[in-house]
Amino acid sequence: MTHPFLDLPPLSAAHFASIEDRVARLLGTRQDVVITQGEALLPLEGAIRATAGPGTTALNVITGPYGQTFGDWLRDCGATVHDLAVPFHAAVGADQVREAFAEHPEIDFVSLVHAEAATGNTNPVAEIGEAVREQGALFYLDAVASVGAEPVLPDAWGVDLCVIGAQKAMGGPAGVSAVSVSERAWARMAANPAAPRRSYLSLLDWKERWIDGGRKALPHAPAQLEMLALQACVERIESVGLETVMARHREAARATRAGAAALGGGLEPYVHEERHAAPVATTLRVPAGVVASELVARALRADPSVPLAAGGGALAGEMVRVNHYGADATPEAVRATLTALGSALESMTESRN
Repeated sequence: MTHPFLDLPPLSAAHFASIEDRVARLLGTRQDVVITQGEALLPLEGAIRATAGPGTTALNVITGPYGQTFGDWLRDCGATVHDLAVPFHAAVGADQVREAFAEHPEIDFVSLVHAEAATGNTNPVAEIGEAVREQGALFYLDAVASVGAEPVLPDAWGVDLCVIGAQKAMGGPAGVSAVSVSERAWARMAANPAAPRRSYLSLLDWKERWIDGGRKALPHAPAQLEMLALQACVERIESVGLETVMARHREAARATRAGAAALGGGLEPYVHEERHAAPVATTLRVPAGVVASELVARALRADPSVPLAAGGGALAGEMVRVNHYGADATPEAVRATLTALGSALESMTESRN
């Protein structure tokens, strides 16, 4: 018996290339777009290892846990790394980036996370990109959480390596991702003797075997289900309009912040200023005496369907995260989540008293 998820015909090179082209249109970019066959950590790591080495001096912006990871990868490549860390309840500013350049004029690489879903903040990439262009540094951007929730414009912002994933605001699969690559970034890779080659991490292998060959022969068998799912989610965004999808996320974020304030009980936005709050997810600080992970567990017992999680690591005690992205960027999901949170908070308060 045939099965629609199992008995799939091979995905042709032309079909694969057409999906890359749709992703490029979504990003408004003329750069090469490479779809990578794995979760977004694959191109995130691959892009750093391809372009950074012992001769690199990097400014690594830390506004959450992924920024910390990028610094680790850069150091592992032998780069000299200057971390620019700001509190997780805020965003970094272009003036802070310029100050780092003035202090370290040798910086030639900048790594930045656009939106940190884990901490609920978002950074002003357009303004930072202007500062990076003034410096002439290579600009690497993690836009995995932001794409689909807010504008992501590699060309307009001067981003040389822009990595996206489909699993958050795009409402797609987790097992496929993409990176747009500027000509400057390709040149940096070609000049880097430590860039991965003959490796699953290698972007240069894709360029030489796929792009330079006219995208006529795939380097390996593509993941058909994930590629078809990526195509479907891009088609869905195209059908309703990217601005409509982004507006849903903006409204979900505003409603969550306002609803948490209306609930009372000591819940408050973790990100202090709304302009620094990511539309993909809203983080909330729990009141004193309440453990966030326990509050989330109680809320999920009442309604397992709500997009709710505790903060990761050390933040598990103080942060609640409402993941209103993709299919959950709706008024209904926000109301259900706030209802579950309010009930759980009330019951925990009563049990303490």
